[in-house]
Amino acid sequence: MGKKVKKDEKPPPDDVFDPLLVESRQAATVVLMLNSQEEDVLAKACEAVYKFVDKCDDNRKLLLELGAVDSLLRLLRSEDKIVRRNSCMALSSMTSHIDVRRALRKKEDTYAAFINLLAPEEEIVCHEFSALALSNMASEYSSKSAIFDNHGIEPLVKCLSSPDPDVQKNSIEALALLLLDYQTRASMKEVEGLNPMLELLKSDYSIIQKLALLALERASQDGENRGALRELDAITKLIDFVAHPEWNDLHVMAVMVLANLLEDLESLEQIKETGGLKKLVALIIDQPPPEDETKGAKGEKKGGAKSAKKSAKDAKKQESEKEEPPPGEAIIPTLPDVKMCAAKAIARSARNVENRKVLHEQETEKMLIHLLAHESAEVQAAAALALAVMSENLLSKDSIREWDGLQPLIKLLSSESGNVKEASTLALANLTTNNSNNAIELQNLGGIEPLINTLVDTKEEAVSNAAVVLTNLAQIETLRSDAQSKGVVRALIEPLRSKNTVIQSKIALAIAAFVCDADSRETFRLADGLLPLVDLLRSGNDEVRRNACWALTVCAVDEPTAVEICKLNGMEILQEIQVSGTRRSPFAEAALQKLLDSNLSAKYALTGHLNSTNLIENGFYDVGQMRPGTRFLLLEEYARQELNDKRPVILINAKLDPAVTQTQVHQENDPKQESSKTSVSSKSSRTGRESKTKTKKQQEREEKQKEEESQAQLQKEAEAINVVQNKPFTMPSDPALVKMIEEVVERMQPLASTKDQVKALAVYVADKLGGPIERGQVTNFSWELPLSQVKFELKSNIIPIGRLKAGIHVHRALLFKTLADKIAVSCTLTRGEYNRAWNEVMLPEEDRTPGAPKFPPRAYLVDLIHEPGRLMRTDSPEAVTYQKI
Repeated sequence: MGKKVKKDEKPPPDDVFDPLLVESRQAATVVLMLNSQEEDVLAKACEAVYKFVDKCDDNRKLLLELGAVDSLLRLLRSEDKIVRRNSCMALSSMTSHIDVRRALRKKEDTYAAFINLLAPEEEIVCHEFSALALSNMASEYSSKSAIFDNHGIEPLVKCLSSPDPDVQKNSIEALALLLLDYQTRASMKEVEGLNPMLELLKSDYSIIQKLALLALERASQDGENRGALRELDAITKLIDFVAHPEWNDLHVMAVMVLANLLEDLESLEQIKETGGLKKLVALIIDQPPPEDETKGAKGEKKGGAKSAKKSAKDAKKQESEKEEPPPGEAIIPTLPDVKMCAAKAIARSARNVENRKVLHEQETEKMLIHLLAHESAEVQAAAALALAVMSENLLSKDSIREWDGLQPLIKLLSSESGNVKEASTLALANLTTNNSNNAIELQNLGGIEPLINTLVDTKEEAVSNAAVVLTNLAQIETLRSDAQSKGVVRALIEPLRSKNTVIQSKIALAIAAFVCDADSRETFRLADGLLPLVDLLRSGNDEVRRNACWALTVCAVDEPTAVEICKLNGMEILQEIQVSGTRRSPFAEAALQKLLDSNLSAKYALTGHLNSTNLIENGFYDVGQMRPGTRFLLLEEYARQELNDKRPVILINAKLDPAVTQTQVHQENDPKQESSKTSVSSKSSRTGRESKTKTKKQQEREEKQKEEESQAQLQKEAEAINVVQNKPFTMPSDPALVKMIEEVVERMQPLASTKDQVKALAVYVADKLGGPIERGQVTNFSWELPLSQVKFELKSNIIPIGRLKAGIHVHRALLFKTLADKIAVSCTLTRGEYNRAWNEVMLPEEDRTPGAPKFPPRAYLVDLIHEPGRLMRTDSPEAVTYQKI
């Protein structure tokens, strides 16, 4: 047995408490322990809090209510590393709760405390959880600004180079959120954070790669950052990233970053010089990269054509042996989403004029045309939209046609996807704008009918784009005729009723392009297309009103359409627009003027003036001066009015009604009618003689028969009245005016000069309407009573001018203008006040001496009242006196 050794045990100090093991299952107790003075207790309490909050979200809310946040935030600055680490873990885990983040935002030192824990001397665990806390806090905009103000960007960037993947993940996630703020984006180049982001693309963890791409996409929205990424050869790295099939779930985000980079011309030049654009295009259309072509070319040059080509047998053998093809020859299938994003990237880049040129040089249109045949509707829409942007380049328009790009675009018009229709119609609209070759090619490919069918599509943007394409086609006469024959005029009426202002505007322009001939205007009018077009004049959109006015200007060329527009109150609306201080426009003025030129009756009533080019035709009527804004009634409406004591309507109608004339002649020359009258009279006399001998029974029978005949007669009269009321209105004929025109043509045309014709015509008009009137005696001249007598005889408010036997200025000036237009003597007609009206003619100066200089024609007023045939210079005192009382 060995010797016992006595242990030297020192008793504990008297002033130190023996170690105490505390086991608590209450969260409140642990929160109290966070206020302990011992580091060991604090460390264990923080560790217990971390494990507790990591279980569920309710635990985080509970500790917040118990006041643990303030204690943990204070412990982040503890001198003990373990306490700092554990408190950071606990508080960072709690920041995933929104109420905890809201409480921390109210603390001034929150962000600085977490940012300090990102210092290099701190533990990696502190880096991980501090970055996690900042990532959670950065989800609110106010926190983004606070982190930036506390200089938190640079420490997070340094953590991207950490060997720990959790630190990298949390740091890049925080930066991705912070990059939503423009301040962070602008500072990223200064803190040299772009290169570490690019390095993270090589990470073994897909979540880190995804977050790095997200951060790069947001950072590349800044121009200076794009320049820095070019210097870092980011484009090549991103294209290489897309070339890896194992990362295909992240290719979309990589292409989104490329889309931002390709907005700059410098980036496009760089990718062009390095061959990256062709490589990207090859990847998108699932073809081998262009490097393989180079290798193949070298091989062919070295070993000849036979050695460069594989035989079918060798290929079959390789397939049977399942040999892996060389990396350069592998065809990498690309996901539809990647193709879609690539097309969108091209579209974004092509918004710049210079970029379009570079993309065209690289034949990017071929890739986009290839994508039009993809089975995915999203890819088709993106490719068509990119072609629409590219086609703004004049050279691209021709190239797309030469590469057979119009055919697939026309085919897409029948797609079930509204987005595809919208994009394809937009592409066709841009391709056919100012390009007749594309327009003709579109017709040859049968694209007019699908475009017309698109006008009734539910996709509003497709409808407006189709209208633009059709408007472009209408610029070529043959294409316009073809579209008209296919019913485009009727098809444009339905979308005209749309509530979309863009559709209204584009359709109105299309109508103006297609109703440029009489047949199409008639078709449009008979199909009730004028009503919705006139309604567009009330639109609050300036462009809609302007285009509607332009369409009405084209429609109002012929008189029937102009009359129909007046029926629909189009003239009154145009007058209201011109009175308005905000809505008036030259287009509305042009429409109103064209409407008045096609409806001279309304023009004379509203403006009181007819130009020398406004020739009075049959159907013209003078209703007197009307105030602006007053509705102009049709002649038919005046005819239906009861006889009144107002000023009569003076009608010009030199066209005889052949039916009325033949009836009158027939009645006058038909002997059967007279014989029938004679027979009736003889029969009545004979009946009178025999009536005395009739019995009472016979008399009752005859009375009954007479009663039946009277009822039948009344029924016939009622039917006749009904027929007359429903009979279409016909203008009263004016044989006297016809005779006047014949006499004027016979007498005036043989005269040698226009001046002689004017004088002779003035004398003729004065003789027909009462002869000369002495000066000062116009008020005593009796013209109203004869006018009233004619009005009473006709039982109508409308009086043909040939029925007038007496008239003053207003009647004689109208008759002079009517007859002068028939013999091609140019003159105007102007209405003044108090029944004054006058005619103005342009006559050349008489040459008194041979070789004298010729002067332009001068304007003269024609005297039709006092000295018929006298010509007065318009600026002379006597002319001014003639125009006034």
